[in-house]
Amino acid sequence: MSYYTVSGLVKGGLPILIITCFMAIIVGLLLGYQEDILIEYPTLLILMPVLLKIGGDTGSMLGSRLSSAFHLGLSRGILNNPVVKNSVIAAIIVAVISSVFVSVIVYLINLALGYGTSVMLIFGVSFIVVILDILIVYTTAVAFSALSHKIGIDPDDVVIPIVASMGDLVGVIGIMIAIIAFGLVVI
Repeated sequence: MSYYTVSGLVKGGLPILIITCFMAIIVGLLLGYQEDILIEYPTLLILMPVLLKIGGDTGSMLGSRLSSAFHLGLSRGILNNPVVKNSVIAAIIVAVISSVFVSVIVYLINLALGYGTSVMLIFGVSFIVVILDILIVYTTAVAFSALSHKIGIDPDDVVIPIVASMGDLVGVIGIMIAIIAFGLVVI
């Protein structure tokens, strides 16, 4: 197949890398916009990279599993396919358990360091980010896996970089939504 040549890999990978670079710039701009709140609540700075990692990693795991399934012949019935359903359910379980575990650890660190951030804020931020990951990042993983396979682009070259970057973007947006929802900043 042509996408396993050097030129095929470059043609398939370079546009995706450019897109993900722009997504990273947007993430940086959004973080800069909330700089004062993040400095005021250092616990959010501890929580943020982990939540971004959970969304990107679980979404990438999902996308990778689906990409492998497409390579092995999954091509129709994506909405009712047990491979897709079970993979999404497993990703949700992993994300929720990871989020709760991380929230507990970050809360304990928060107490040890005397930051004073409420347990409700920590768990609330985690909850909002995980819900958005499930709705947006996982949908992106399924859609890009199917679409890239359908149009003849190797899903392995497309899905993981896009989904990982989408996890970062959705995570930062989720944290911003939580900051607004908990009244830490007024729009």
